[in-house]
Amino acid sequence: MDLAAEAITRAQDLGATVAGLVPAQALNDCPSALSAGPPGFCADTGSIMVLGLFHDPDRPEMDWWEEGLSTPGDQMLQQIADDLCRWLREVHGIDARVLPYQIYDGGIYLKDAAVMAGLGFIGRNNLVIVPGCGPSIRFRALWVDFDVPEPRVMPSTAVCDECPAPCLSACPMDAFSGGRYHRAPCLERIDVNKKTATGERRPTDHCRICELVCPAGKQS
Repeated sequence: MDLAAEAITRAQDLGATVAGLVPAQALNDCPSALSAGPPGFCADTGSIMVLGLFHDPDRPEMDWWEEGLSTPGDQMLQQIADDLCRWLREVHGIDARVLPYQIYDGGIYLKDAAVMAGLGFIGRNNLVIVPGCGPSIRFRALWVDFDVPEPRVMPSTAVCDECPAPCLSACPMDAFSGGRYHRAPCLERIDVNKKTATGERRPTDHCRICELVCPAGKQS
C-alpha cells in the first residue's frame, strides 16, 4: 500500500468518514482564492489532506458552537487530525501539521480542498455533496510533507440538475435570490444567533436548513 492510501485508511480508522489528498500548490489558485483572495496557508511543496466527518442530522448537537470551544464535531475532527499527525511522525518520520479552521488564522478554503481532493462536488446549496453523506459533513485539513498526484475531481452528476431545489426556496434569509448563493445573508443569520446567546453559557445552534432539506442527504 502506498503512503497516501495508508494515510487515508489510517484517518478512517481514527474516525474520519472520508479522507483525501491534493497537492498543496494546487490550492493556492483554487476558485475561492481567485474570487475572494489568497488562503491563509499557501505552500509549494507537500500535500493537503482533507478529513471529513459525517454530521448525523439526528445529532444536531455535533454542530452547536460555543465561544472558545468550536463545535463538538470540529473538536472530533481536530483530535483525528492530531492523532494522524502523530502517527505520520512516529511511524513514517513525516512532518505534518493541522491547519486552522479559519482563513484569517492561517487556514485554507476547505470546500475547494474537499472537491479538489475528489471527495465530492459543490451542490446548488453551495455545500459539498459527498456520496453516502449528502451535505451533512464537516471538514478539517492538515499539511503533510509528501507529494501526491492531482486526483480526479468528482463529476457533479445530475443530482442537482434533476432536483426541485428545496434548498433555494426554504432558506429563511433568501440567500439564493437570483438563483445563486449570497454569503452576506448567511453571515447575518450567524451574527443574530451569536447575539441571542450573548451572556449565556450555552451552545449556539446555527441555521442548517439548506443542508437538512437536501434530498441528497436523505438518500444517503
